[in-house]
Amino acid sequence: MKNTALYIFFLFFSLVAQAQEEFSVYFDSNKYELKKKENERLQNFINTNKEVKIVAINGYTDEDGTTAFNDTLAQKRVDFIYGIINGKLKIRDDFKTRSFGERHRQSKIKSENRKVTIYFLLAKDLPRENEILGIKEEPVVKKQREMPKYPQKMTLQNPNGTTSELVFDVAFMEKLTVAKPGEKIKLENLNFQLNTFAITNDSRPKMYELLEVMKRNPQMKIQIQGHICCMQNDKQDLSTKRAKAIARFLEMNGIDKDRVTYKGFGVTEPLFAIPEKSEEERAANRRVEIEIIEN
Repeated sequence: MKNTALYIFFLFFSLVAQAQEEFSVYFDSNKYELKKKENERLQNFINTNKEVKIVAINGYTDEDGTTAFNDTLAQKRVDFIYGIINGKLKIRDDFKTRSFGERHRQSKIKSENRKVTIYFLLAKDLPRENEILGIKEEPVVKKQREMPKYPQKMTLQNPNGTTSELVFDVAFMEKLTVAKPGEKIKLENLNFQLNTFAITNDSRPKMYELLEVMKRNPQMKIQIQGHICCMQNDKQDLSTKRAKAIARFLEMNGIDKDRVTYKGFGVTEPLFAIPEKSEEERAANRRVEIEIIEN
């Protein structure tokens, strides 16, 4: 009868063969369980190769018997060996089954055809696993995040029962949304009462713009950074208190505190040398910036 070979494998044989390392055990005629000596060889292989990774297990038969019988016998031999190895050595997850039938080249020594061959990678070769097996990794295509639909305005209920309409700078919100980690963005039109960390009423739109961005981008983490102007040092730590006031506003409105940190820089990072030469320079130094930590 024609020879039959049944394979459990991950790749085509030509690719698997590139793994270079292999180990075979042999069976008696028409048997799928190992005799004692071969079983001991297999156990020794397992015990001395704990760090290898199995990439294929191929089963073969000799030419005796019908094609159907040999197909079944080869499969039983593979299943038997797999059952012994599974859980003891690392094995690739993407096993497949394929029959090569007559394509198995027979040895002139019959007993050499009744075997299962294990193909494996040594620990030193595992970092090059896909290269050795000829697997080309598909490039990861990062799905572009859709820009949230930000409102143009919102209405706030005031403590005295009246309402206020806040008009939003949507361009700023979109810029903040797509900012990369490490990028810093100044919060324009954000003001504090003189020498305090109390935020002025005209700054409320900017506060709520920042809140809306944080709500609609739950992956975003930021650091709020405060800077002051006009003096040689920040004795009152006003820059930290102002940054903290914004962080507390976000937390009080539902933003997880793990997503927001704050830091005061005083006058250590001025945009213009102190003392400033004009109100424009003082206004530039007196600022709050958002640094993107994760996005």
